[in-house]
Amino acid sequence: MTPSRLRQFWTVLILLAGMAGSMYAVGQWAWQRSLHEESDSVQRQLALYGQALAQRIDRYRTLPEVLALDAQLRDALSRPLAPAEVAQLNHKLEQASGASQSSTLTLLNREGLAVAASNWRTATSNVGVDYSFRPYVQQALAQGRGSFYGIGVTTGEPGYFLSQAIRDDSGRTLGLVAIKIALQELEREWLQTPDIVLASDAHGVVFLASQDAWRYRLLEPLSDAEQRELTATRQYADQALRPLVYQVDEPMDNGGRLVRVRAPDVPALPGRVLWQTQPLPGTPWQLHLLHDTRSSVTDSRWAAAAGAGGWLALALLVLFVRQRQRLSALRQRSRQELETVLHQHAQELRTAQDGIVQAAREADTGLSRSLEHLPQGVVIVDAQLKLVAWNSRYVQLFRFPGDLMRVGQPIEDLLRHNARRGLLGPGPVDEAIGRRLAHLRSGTPHLHESAKDDGTVLEIRGNPLPEGGFVTSYADITSYKNAARELRSLADALEQRVADRTRDLDAARREAEQANRSKTRFVAAAVHDLLQPLNAARMFTSLLRGHPLADAERHAVDSIDGALAAQDAILGSLLDISRMESGQFDVHIHDVALGPLLQVLGHNFGVLAESQGLQLACIPTRAVVRTDENLLRRILQNFVSNAIRYSRRGRIVVGCRRVKRVAGDHLRIEVHDQGPGIPEALQREIFEEFRRLDEGRADDRGAGLGLAIVERLGRLLDHEIGLRSHLGRGSVFWVCVPLGDVAAVAPAPAPATVQQSSDETPLLGTSAWVIEDDNPTCAATRALLERWGCEVPLAGGAPEALTAAQPGQAPRLVLLDVHLSPSHHGPDVFVQLCERWGQTPAVILVTAERDATLRRQAAERGWGFLAKPVRAPALRALMRQTLLRLRESNTP
Repeated sequence: MTPSRLRQFWTVLILLAGMAGSMYAVGQWAWQRSLHEESDSVQRQLALYGQALAQRIDRYRTLPEVLALDAQLRDALSRPLAPAEVAQLNHKLEQASGASQSSTLTLLNREGLAVAASNWRTATSNVGVDYSFRPYVQQALAQGRGSFYGIGVTTGEPGYFLSQAIRDDSGRTLGLVAIKIALQELEREWLQTPDIVLASDAHGVVFLASQDAWRYRLLEPLSDAEQRELTATRQYADQALRPLVYQVDEPMDNGGRLVRVRAPDVPALPGRVLWQTQPLPGTPWQLHLLHDTRSSVTDSRWAAAAGAGGWLALALLVLFVRQRQRLSALRQRSRQELETVLHQHAQELRTAQDGIVQAAREADTGLSRSLEHLPQGVVIVDAQLKLVAWNSRYVQLFRFPGDLMRVGQPIEDLLRHNARRGLLGPGPVDEAIGRRLAHLRSGTPHLHESAKDDGTVLEIRGNPLPEGGFVTSYADITSYKNAARELRSLADALEQRVADRTRDLDAARREAEQANRSKTRFVAAAVHDLLQPLNAARMFTSLLRGHPLADAERHAVDSIDGALAAQDAILGSLLDISRMESGQFDVHIHDVALGPLLQVLGHNFGVLAESQGLQLACIPTRAVVRTDENLLRRILQNFVSNAIRYSRRGRIVVGCRRVKRVAGDHLRIEVHDQGPGIPEALQREIFEEFRRLDEGRADDRGAGLGLAIVERLGRLLDHEIGLRSHLGRGSVFWVCVPLGDVAAVAPAPAPATVQQSSDETPLLGTSAWVIEDDNPTCAATRALLERWGCEVPLAGGAPEALTAAQPGQAPRLVLLDVHLSPSHHGPDVFVQLCERWGQTPAVILVTAERDATLRRQAAERGWGFLAKPVRAPALRALMRQTLLRLRESNTP
């Protein structure tokens, strides 16, 4: 083989070997980098899953602790129970379970026998079952509380059990209460990710999985002791615990592993997967996530291809340079010719236009010595932005290393050195360097100041050179700036103090406003949630009234209804207060005739006053006032209601007197009583929330919200509220209202004769749907409508309604809640139902929201509106009215 052929062979061999080596090196680097990035992302995702699981458990952790304090449960465990008492306990646990949306609540005695349970209605009821072998029972009896995940031996449904011991006053353990939390909803949420998410217990058994084939798998072999423990506790019942066969190919430094799953009965996985594991704090559980690594493989392949291309380009460039060198060597016949070529090459690289740059290069450091006498730091660059000259002051200011300062060094290297030390300010480094290089190339003079981290302030001046290049000087003006700053601080001291005080006051005001808004939102949300079970309770009491009851039972039902009505009033008052504080209370000011309003007030409260042995007198008047009629009525109703509540004898008089004010004539409406009077020290406090006197009737002292609402309504209407009282002689509550225009009030029309409908039973046979997210409310409403003769094909939430809707099969009437779930809004669900039916039935909104805007929107659409808790007579009347109006609109 000739030397040229041999040289070509070795060249091609080196080229291919280098390309293969670069492909491998770059591919491995890209694979490891992409894998670590995906591992970090998987760790964050796994932390979010663990947080969601912990929050779901913590949501129900306090419920057993609260129930363990219930006196009725403690009493039930201290003695034998009659069947009626067991039924009462079942109902109590069922109501508590329905309110918390948990799976099951169970009350167990000291022997581990279930005394009562919330699932007593089902065929798989826990009542009467012995659970003494369960660890959560043994832990609660021994340690006061316990936890355990397993499959229910009665229901066959898995769940997480939390238990709390119930003790008497002496500390003796009577039994325990346990709650089983269903965690299958988390598995459905895990389906949204393409990865495989698992949760394993302390034995390495997978009990939660995003795919069914992975559930009840063994990540590690069980010892004999663990096998006996699982058998004794029946933790996973009859489920076969199959081992999961996998091979760890490569461990990672952050805890992850690259594994190959070889189990034949699980869905096939694409080669190696990234297996990440994290413990769940507070439990012996571990969360696992199996992530597909094909994207990392793809990244490494593209990087390997790029590395091969880069190597190939570099090799071709080297070959090209070598070829040029050989051609140059052939042309250089002598030493003189070689020196000539080198000199010409140096001349081509030298900038002919920059005389200063040429002189600096020829003299090397001559110009630098001529700059040493200057107090400023000076640096000169040529047209190619390379260093030409500088002085020691410049090096001292920026502390440049010696190997960086040489003639011909690009100024970009110095800028990058400063950027690494943070001297170019925040933001992307490349953008900051690019701006400075562009400024030097443009040759624009500049003057600005720059502050360093050590407090040094530099004045930077830059000027272009005539033949290209740039001269920049750096002057230390720190002392000047400090002196100017001190003078300015002395001048601004007083102004700064005023600004600080103003800012502090403004921050305090914003914090107070924020706290008030937070309190208002909390009260509104709490009242809304409390109205849900209260509405169901009102429905159930209405059902009880329809059954034949003994006198004692009817008295109990009346007492329950009265207590619910009082609770309704308290919650309504709280909701009104929150709406007034949040500015959501609508006010409609107009001229109102006061006489009819007082007449209605006398009729409504006269019977109540007589039942308490009192006389109520409302003095007639023809006055017209300018106010909101409904809100003024509420103020007067609270005054009269308080007078009846705290008066034991005598008369209550409601009258008016004209008073003079700066803003014009006003009318003061007064309510006089002969009660015990109010001490002067308490006359301001009684207008606060939950403040009440003890002199009221024992059975009706109120909640202490009436006068708080009156005070807020007065501020809302700009009506002055006042009180005058004497101990032992009575009190006078009054509200001052501006007088209105008599001519603006039209005379009340004569009451029209209401024509009785010929159909007295419009509800009989009516098809109605109940769309509500609260299960007890659905059950109570369905039973109530069926007792009235309605047909109720559906009573459930939005998903059930959307599934059951069929074309042409719409009901005549829909009872619709507004907030069905976080993802379902009642009116939007109704629009979807109408599209599926192809029809538009009548609608009654039944909601705990008392928003005037929502009520107005319902009226604009022709829908009925009822606020929870719903009274059965009001619901029936509105349904009759809606169906009769629908029938009249369909009649030609």
